[in-house]
Amino acid sequence: MIRGIRGATTVTQDDADEILSRTAELLLQMAEQNAVQPDDIASILFTLSPDLRATFPAEAARKIGWKYVPVICARELDVPHGLPKTVRVLMHAESNRSPREIRHVYLEGAVVLREDLVAEEPQRG
Repeated sequence: MIRGIRGATTVTQDDADEILSRTAELLLQMAEQNAVQPDDIASILFTLSPDLRATFPAEAARKIGWKYVPVICARELDVPHGLPKTVRVLMHAESNRSPREIRHVYLEGAVVLREDLVAEEPQRG
């Protein structure tokens, strides 16, 4: 079964190195917390808030060795109450876990996006 795994993180400034390091950290945590290997990943969609433009966050996947994972970047909607300096990820991966068992990962200031999921302990079995 292909499952969607969501994640997000924030950066302090529009800096390529920071965007790539925070995105790499996010990807590795998403994979680890969901027992996903690169070969399990069908694709990854990255979005950036409108105030970030220093680099493509998808480059972080290549930097951690995920050479054959299809990736694409897009711009997040520019809504007045949107969280600034945010990288969002939607990973599509093969998993035997149910939707309730999937661990969505929100780091740094992005925790406020889905506090309900961050606080929720995974329900196994």
